[in-house]
Amino acid sequence: MTSQRRRDELVRRLREKGVSNESVLSVIRTMPRHLFIDEAMANRAYEDCALPIGHGQTISQPYTVARMTETILGSDPLQYPKKVLEVGTGSGYQAAVLAMLVPQFYSVERILGLHERAQAILRGLRLSNVRLKHSDGSWGWAAHGPYDAIIVTAAPEEVPQPLLEQLVIGGRLVIPVGNMGEAQRLLCITRTADGFEKKELDLVSFVPFLKGRV
Repeated sequence: MTSQRRRDELVRRLREKGVSNESVLSVIRTMPRHLFIDEAMANRAYEDCALPIGHGQTISQPYTVARMTETILGSDPLQYPKKVLEVGTGSGYQAAVLAMLVPQFYSVERILGLHERAQAILRGLRLSNVRLKHSDGSWGWAAHGPYDAIIVTAAPEEVPQPLLEQLVIGGRLVIPVGNMGEAQRLLCITRTADGFEKKELDLVSFVPFLKGRV
Protein backbone atom coordinates (compact mmCIF):
# COMPACT_ATOMS: atom_id res chain seq x y z
CA MET A 1 0.00 0.00 0.00
CA THR A 2 2.90 2.35 0.70
CA SER A 3 5.50 0.87 -1.64
CA GLN A 4 8.15 2.85 -3.44
CA ARG A 5 6.59 1.75 -6.71
CA ARG A 6 3.38 3.60 -5.86
CA ARG A 7 5.33 6.71 -4.86
CA ASP A 8 7.26 6.61 -8.13
CA GLU A 9 3.98 6.32 -10.01
CA LEU A 10 2.64 9.38 -8.19
CA VAL A 11 5.71 11.39 -9.16
CA ARG A 12 5.32 10.27 -12.78
CA ARG A 13 1.75 11.58 -12.78
CA LEU A 14 2.84 14.89 -11.29
CA ARG A 15 5.43 15.29 -14.03
CA GLU A 16 2.77 14.61 -16.64
CA LYS A 17 0.65 17.38 -15.12
CA GLY A 18 3.50 19.87 -15.45
CA VAL A 19 5.34 19.80 -12.12
CA SER A 20 8.99 20.27 -13.07
CA ASN A 21 10.93 21.19 -9.93
CA GLU A 22 13.10 18.14 -9.26
CA SER A 23 13.68 19.06 -5.62
CA VAL A 24 9.92 19.13 -5.00
CA LEU A 25 9.39 15.84 -6.83
CA SER A 26 12.21 14.20 -4.88
CA VAL A 27 10.70 15.21 -1.54
CA ILE A 28 7.24 13.99 -2.55
CA ARG A 29 8.76 10.68 -3.69
CA THR A 30 10.31 10.09 -0.27
CA MET A 31 7.68 11.70 2.00
CA PRO A 32 5.56 9.06 3.83
CA ARG A 33 2.14 10.55 3.02
CA HIS A 34 0.40 7.57 4.62
CA LEU A 35 1.48 8.86 8.04
CA PHE A 36 -0.66 11.98 7.61
CA ILE A 37 -3.97 10.23 7.03
CA ASP A 38 -6.14 7.74 8.91
CA GLU A 39 -4.72 4.21 8.84
CA ALA A 40 -7.95 2.93 7.30
CA MET A 41 -7.25 5.05 4.19
CA ALA A 42 -3.54 4.23 3.89
CA ASN A 43 -4.17 2.28 0.68
CA ARG A 44 -5.10 5.60 -1.00
CA ALA A 45 -2.18 7.61 0.37
CA TYR A 46 -0.31 7.78 -2.95
CA GLU A 47 -3.25 8.53 -5.17
CA ASP A 48 -3.29 12.03 -6.60
CA CYS A 49 -6.39 13.12 -4.70
CA ALA A 50 -7.46 14.98 -1.59
CA LEU A 51 -8.54 12.83 1.38
CA PRO A 52 -10.51 13.59 4.56
CA ILE A 53 -8.55 14.05 7.80
CA GLY A 54 -11.44 14.78 10.15
CA HIS A 55 -12.84 18.07 11.52
CA GLY A 56 -14.30 18.79 8.07
CA GLN A 57 -10.79 19.21 6.62
CA THR A 58 -8.74 17.43 3.95
CA ILE A 59 -5.16 16.62 3.11
CA SER A 60 -4.53 18.36 -0.19
CA GLN A 61 -4.10 16.58 -3.51
CA PRO A 62 -0.37 15.90 -4.11
CA TYR A 63 -0.49 17.86 -7.38
CA THR A 64 -1.78 20.91 -5.51
CA VAL A 65 0.92 20.54 -2.86
CA ALA A 66 3.60 20.24 -5.55
CA ARG A 67 2.24 23.17 -7.57
CA MET A 68 2.04 25.48 -4.56
CA THR A 69 5.45 24.37 -3.29
CA GLU A 70 7.28 25.03 -6.54
CA THR A 71 5.55 28.41 -6.78
CA ILE A 72 6.69 29.29 -3.25
CA LEU A 73 10.26 28.26 -4.08
CA GLY A 74 10.53 30.08 -7.41
CA SER A 75 12.71 29.08 -10.34
CA ASP A 76 16.20 29.89 -8.99
CA PRO A 77 17.54 27.54 -6.26
CA LEU A 78 19.92 30.29 -5.14
CA GLN A 79 16.90 32.50 -4.41
CA TYR A 80 14.73 29.98 -2.56
CA PRO A 81 12.98 31.58 0.46
CA LYS A 82 14.71 31.23 3.81
CA LYS A 83 11.68 31.81 6.05
CA VAL A 84 8.18 30.59 5.17
CA LEU A 85 4.83 30.82 6.95
CA GLU A 86 1.97 28.40 6.33
CA VAL A 87 -1.59 29.29 7.31
CA GLY A 88 -3.54 26.09 7.88
CA THR A 89 -1.28 23.26 9.10
CA GLY A 90 -4.03 20.69 8.63
CA SER A 91 -2.54 17.20 8.42
CA GLY A 92 1.00 18.60 8.39
CA TYR A 93 1.81 17.12 4.96
CA GLN A 94 2.34 20.43 3.14
CA ALA A 95 4.42 21.61 6.10
CA ALA A 96 6.60 18.50 5.94
CA VAL A 97 7.22 18.89 2.21
CA LEU A 98 8.19 22.56 2.41
CA ALA A 99 10.22 22.13 5.60
CA MET A 100 12.50 19.77 3.68
CA LEU A 101 13.27 22.59 1.25
CA VAL A 102 13.58 25.78 3.35
CA PRO A 103 15.63 26.56 6.50
CA GLN A 104 12.87 28.09 8.66
CA PHE A 105 9.22 27.04 8.53
CA TYR A 106 6.33 28.33 10.63
CA SER A 107 2.74 27.11 10.55
CA VAL A 108 -0.50 28.06 12.30
CA GLU A 109 -3.66 25.95 12.68
CA ARG A 110 -6.99 27.00 14.21
CA ILE A 111 -8.23 23.45 15.06
CA LEU A 112 -6.51 22.13 18.17
CA GLY A 113 -6.95 18.45 17.30
CA LEU A 114 -5.25 18.90 13.93
CA HIS A 115 -2.51 21.07 15.44
CA GLU A 116 -1.65 18.42 18.04
CA ARG A 117 -1.70 15.54 15.56
CA ALA A 118 0.48 17.39 13.03
CA GLN A 119 2.88 18.33 15.79
CA ALA A 120 3.30 14.68 16.77
CA ILE A 121 3.85 13.53 13.17
CA LEU A 122 6.36 16.25 12.36
CA ARG A 123 8.22 15.58 15.59
CA GLY A 124 8.36 11.90 14.63
CA LEU A 125 9.90 12.88 11.28
CA ARG A 126 12.51 14.91 13.19
CA LEU A 127 11.85 18.11 11.30
CA SER A 128 13.59 20.42 13.74
CA ASN A 129 13.19 23.56 11.60
CA VAL A 130 9.38 23.62 12.00
CA ARG A 131 7.50 25.69 14.58
CA LEU A 132 3.74 25.24 14.97
CA LYS A 133 1.12 27.35 16.73
CA HIS A 134 -2.57 26.87 17.57
CA SER A 135 -3.88 30.19 16.33
CA ASP A 136 -6.33 32.07 14.12
CA GLY A 137 -4.52 32.10 10.79
CA SER A 138 -6.10 35.32 9.54
CA TRP A 139 -3.58 37.19 11.66
CA GLY A 140 -0.58 35.23 10.37
CA TRP A 141 2.27 35.01 12.90
CA ALA A 142 3.71 38.50 13.08
CA ALA A 143 6.15 37.72 15.88
CA HIS A 144 8.38 35.77 13.49
CA GLY A 145 7.80 37.90 10.39
CA PRO A 146 8.42 39.27 7.93
CA TYR A 147 8.49 36.19 5.71
CA ASP A 148 10.06 35.49 2.34
CA ALA A 149 6.93 33.53 1.43
CA ILE A 150 3.51 32.65 2.84
CA ILE A 151 1.36 29.70 1.76
CA VAL A 152 -2.32 29.42 2.63
CA THR A 153 -4.16 26.09 2.53
CA ALA A 154 -7.77 27.27 2.86
CA ALA A 155 -9.73 29.70 0.72
CA PRO A 156 -10.89 33.10 2.05
CA GLU A 157 -13.30 35.27 0.08
CA GLU A 158 -10.67 38.02 0.12
CA VAL A 159 -6.95 38.03 0.85
CA PRO A 160 -6.32 38.84 4.55
CA GLN A 161 -4.43 42.14 4.79
CA PRO A 162 -2.19 41.03 7.72
CA LEU A 163 -0.68 38.30 5.53
CA LEU A 164 0.26 40.80 2.84
CA GLU A 165 1.84 43.03 5.48
CA GLN A 166 3.98 40.16 6.79
CA LEU A 167 5.78 39.67 3.47
CA VAL A 168 9.22 41.09 2.76
CA ILE A 169 9.67 43.18 -0.38
CA GLY A 170 9.93 40.58 -3.12
CA GLY A 171 8.11 37.99 -1.00
CA ARG A 172 5.35 35.76 -2.42
CA LEU A 173 1.94 34.85 -1.04
CA VAL A 174 0.36 31.75 -2.60
CA ILE A 175 -3.32 31.58 -1.69
CA PRO A 176 -6.62 30.19 -3.01
CA VAL A 177 -9.43 32.77 -3.07
CA GLY A 178 -13.17 32.26 -3.51
CA ASN A 179 -16.23 30.63 -2.01
CA MET A 180 -16.46 26.88 -1.46
CA GLY A 181 -18.57 25.23 -4.16
CA GLU A 182 -17.66 27.95 -6.66
CA ALA A 183 -14.60 28.38 -8.85
CA GLN A 184 -11.69 29.36 -6.63
CA ARG A 185 -8.55 30.95 -8.04
CA LEU A 186 -5.06 30.04 -6.87
CA LEU A 187 -3.12 33.30 -6.75
CA CYS A 188 0.54 34.19 -6.40
CA ILE A 189 0.85 37.72 -4.99
CA THR A 190 4.30 39.31 -4.94
CA ARG A 191 5.06 42.29 -2.73
CA THR A 192 6.94 45.04 -4.55
CA ALA A 193 8.35 48.37 -3.42
CA ASP A 194 5.24 50.01 -4.88
CA GLY A 195 2.54 47.56 -3.80
CA PHE A 196 1.50 44.07 -4.89
CA GLU A 197 1.50 42.16 -8.17
CA LYS A 198 -1.05 39.39 -8.61
CA LYS A 199 -0.85 36.36 -10.91
CA GLU A 200 -3.54 33.69 -11.33
CA LEU A 201 -2.13 30.15 -11.42
CA ASP A 202 -4.99 27.64 -11.47
CA LEU A 203 -8.60 26.97 -10.66
CA VAL A 204 -8.73 24.97 -7.41
CA SER A 205 -11.04 23.66 -4.70
CA PHE A 206 -10.17 24.27 -1.03
CA VAL A 207 -12.05 24.19 2.25
CA PRO A 208 -13.15 27.65 3.44
CA PHE A 209 -10.83 29.91 5.40
CA LEU A 210 -12.45 30.35 8.83
CA LYS A 211 -11.55 32.62 11.72
CA GLY A 212 -11.22 31.82 15.42
CA ARG A 213 -9.59 28.94 17.29
CA VAL A 214 -11.48 25.74 18.06
